[in-house]
Amino acid sequence: MTALLPLPGDRSPFSLTPRQIVRELDRYIVGQSDAKRAVAVALRNRWRRQQVEGDLRSEISPSNLILVGPTGVGKTEIARRVARLAGAPFVKVEASKFTEVGYVGRDVESMVRDLLEVAIEVVREEFHAIHADKARERATERLLDVLFPAPPASPRPAGETTDSEREVAERRERSRDKLRVRLRNGDLDDREVEIDVTPRGSGTIDIFTPQGMEQMGINLRDMIGGGARKTRRRVTVAEARRILEEEELGNLLDDDKILVQAKERAESSGIIFIDELDKIIASSSKHGPDVSREGVQRDLLPIVEGSSVGTKHGVIKTDHILFLAAGAFHGTSPTDLIPELQGRFPIRVELSSLGVDEFVRILTEPETALTKQYQGLLASESIELTFTEEAVREIARVACEANESSQDIGARRLQTVMAKLLETFLFDVPDAFEETSIRVDADLVHERLDALLKDDDVRQYIL
Repeated sequence: MTALLPLPGDRSPFSLTPRQIVRELDRYIVGQSDAKRAVAVALRNRWRRQQVEGDLRSEISPSNLILVGPTGVGKTEIARRVARLAGAPFVKVEASKFTEVGYVGRDVESMVRDLLEVAIEVVREEFHAIHADKARERATERLLDVLFPAPPASPRPAGETTDSEREVAERRERSRDKLRVRLRNGDLDDREVEIDVTPRGSGTIDIFTPQGMEQMGINLRDMIGGGARKTRRRVTVAEARRILEEEELGNLLDDDKILVQAKERAESSGIIFIDELDKIIASSSKHGPDVSREGVQRDLLPIVEGSSVGTKHGVIKTDHILFLAAGAFHGTSPTDLIPELQGRFPIRVELSSLGVDEFVRILTEPETALTKQYQGLLASESIELTFTEEAVREIARVACEANESSQDIGARRLQTVMAKLLETFLFDVPDAFEETSIRVDADLVHERLDALLKDDDVRQYIL
């Protein structure tokens, strides 16, 4: 098995313990401890499987799970944060989009192809980090050759040099070293130079085949022969350094090795998050079952169960890809899925609805809380934004009441309420606002939002 590249900070994929994963999730997501524990265990089990020796490893199936709960309670955020923690290739798809293709379910395989493309980018970025210093050194030497060209070669046989020639060579090397220091310090960034540049683009076109609309690349240069022609460009030293670094980095990367590692990463640690799973449950009616939706379930089944999917980079096996699914399941239940698909999602976790107390915590506790985001936005205009505790609770109350009186969209309602509350400030700053600070208190919240709550028609359109 191909070894996986280490992640930044010498942290291998899935090496975090379940408790460490939950602690990391707590930094961004409020509550939902059951869901956090379930995905933490599922993630750790992937690392545990890698440690199992022999044939037993291939028999251990991933702990696929379904997150059940209303919109805006953190289902998608949990999946997204887990994938980021693990450094794993991650793809989010909406199951409802597959209903648009009717009885034909080949497009369901597109999520596996997308996962491989993401894995290639993940591995490529890791290779970039590994070779960045070497590419920078090579680009520097090429720039030095442009700025300080070598003298014409001596007609004398190689190895035969006079003392004066050696002295000239030593002086030249010292001058080159001084120029290298100036180049690295940026002293020459504004100077213009002429360099040979390989045009961007691979010279490929994409075609689509009837089988699954698979995208294929055809290299026109390979068909007609010949490589990429270089063009001469006059650019600044700073731009030349960037261009040459990209070229050298491309020369250092081994595309075959990247693809091998990417396929391994996708198969062994890839995560596919299927949202809106409840939307493909066949609706019961006197006219019979919804064959289209049930057909999508049957098309998903072999992917989740474990099969081979063809891509333009080769075949990908889905046996050990972790599938996380989510849905609100209003009026339905995971038990309404076809039995075979239910069996491939053995773990189900219910996420609780959010109230005022949870909204207060969401507004203040996470590192990326909305209050902190708006403070950062206004700080860019040299404005200090503060919220009183009473104001935060009132914002949470307004969001909660808006959810109760109309469609419940969970914590997403906070974004609407905050945007409406701060709209005037965000518009006036900096042209028509002379203060250096903004203090949001309960009175300001009442003044700007209570009227919207009382008017049913306005509330439905604004909040």
